Amino acid sequence: MKLGWLWRSVVGKLWMTIIVLVAVVLLILGMFLLQYIDINFQDNTSHQVKVLFIVTGIIGFLLSTFFAFFLSSKITQPLIEMKKAAASISGGDYETRVPIRSTDEIGDLAHAFNRMAHDLDSLIKDLSLEKNHLASILRSMSDAVITFDAEGNVTMSNPPGDKLMAHWNSLDWAEDEENNSRPGVPKPLLELFGHVIAEGIDSSDKIHFLSGVWSVVMAPLKSNDSVRGAVAVVRDVTEEFKLEKLRRDFVANVSHEIRTPLSMMQGYSEALLDGFADSPEERDELVQVIHDESVRMGRLVKDLLDLARMEAGHTELKLMPCNIDALARRVHRKFMAFAKERDIRLQCELPESPPLHVQAADEDRLEQVLTNLLDNALRHTPSGAMITLSGAWGQQEPGQSEPSNVVLRIADEGEGIPTDDLPYIFERFYKADKSRKRGSSGGTGLGLAIVKNIVEGHHGRIQVDSMIGKGTTFTILLPVDLNHQLSMRSS
Repeated sequence: MKLGWLWRSVVGKLWMTIIVLVAVVLLILGMFLLQYIDINFQDNTSHQVKVLFIVTGIIGFLLSTFFAFFLSSKITQPLIEMKKAAASISGGDYETRVPIRSTDEIGDLAHAFNRMAHDLDSLIKDLSLEKNHLASILRSMSDAVITFDAEGNVTMSNPPGDKLMAHWNSLDWAEDEENNSRPGVPKPLLELFGHVIAEGIDSSDKIHFLSGVWSVVMAPLKSNDSVRGAVAVVRDVTEEFKLEKLRRDFVANVSHEIRTPLSMMQGYSEALLDGFADSPEERDELVQVIHDESVRMGRLVKDLLDLARMEAGHTELKLMPCNIDALARRVHRKFMAFAKERDIRLQCELPESPPLHVQAADEDRLEQVLTNLLDNALRHTPSGAMITLSGAWGQQEPGQSEPSNVVLRIADEGEGIPTDDLPYIFERFYKADKSRKRGSSGGTGLGLAIVKNIVEGHHGRIQVDSMIGKGTTFTILLPVDLNHQLSMRSS
């Protein structure tokens, strides 16, 4: 093994060259001198001269060997050290350095090697710092960042991108497998990805997929003149899209709600001015319509102002101990006459003892909640059906000896609300199916939005359950001790 290394090394090759040169010189000298020695010297002297010649050759070989090992220490050893240092640097140890043993070319080579290692170490540290900086930025982004290669495989993504890809990949794409030529790219991004790869330009789009909306900006990753992939920044704009839609719907609905009474007031007032009312009865009827529409418009404006104040937090609740039993019975009596006119059974079911009460609530606002819900129930329940206003103590929470909530329910046997409409019924001016339109009932479309704000102002919850043809149930959960709830939330 050592001899094989020696033959392949620079010193071995130089040693062999010197030995060959010495051997050639000795052979040439021998060829010319041996004949001269045999002719001019006696046998004994000739033998001594030949022995001297052989000893001189052996000394030459030994000197060449010594010179070879001397070169090994001066030339080969630094080269071996640089080879080991290069292997160490390639393995990731960028702080490896070569000792400088001389000031000749070998020393200059070692100095250049160390300078190269230092520059490489600095470059790698800078690249690592930039990589960590970029990774921190990507992790802190709320937007999903996903990088694809040219084949559509994901090469890098931040945590929101991982969640989004996991969500999309969990869906069943079996029906689209034949058309999905890029398995790594999810279906919502497939068309945009193909366009970016083909055109090599930035593209953006809004993707409506299932019940969500995403804003996507995708840019190509180029290497020389070829596109080697694409990076996509995906933002979930579902809430922004819904808010924008609500804003547009709100403006349209307010315009419609105000335009209708204004048009009727203008039309009937013009009829009065033109003298179309021939009798006092007809004139009183026109005036009554104008008055009703003005009252309706005033109620709409008042509800809008109340709702705006509630949502802005400018409405202060007058909190004091409240007897829920007495409040529920009072609201029940208020609607009994109207229920009898409609031939609707209105029941009130409350526990006999202990009576329902809360330690801090705005009784007037809670009465507004029950009044609004019962009014809706009566307007959307057919004759012969039943409406139930009930109350009960909520379940006890772990570690508490008394119930933490009072539960109020208003259940009707009306037409019901479609399942698709249930998440939106507390929005302003939202219309459910035909059976829940206001028609001539005089509603403003803001009642349920106000109800929700009042209940949440008491740190309670309101829920709705409904089935088409079976009826609708509104459930209100009010905290018994509001101050305790507030202290728990603040802690």
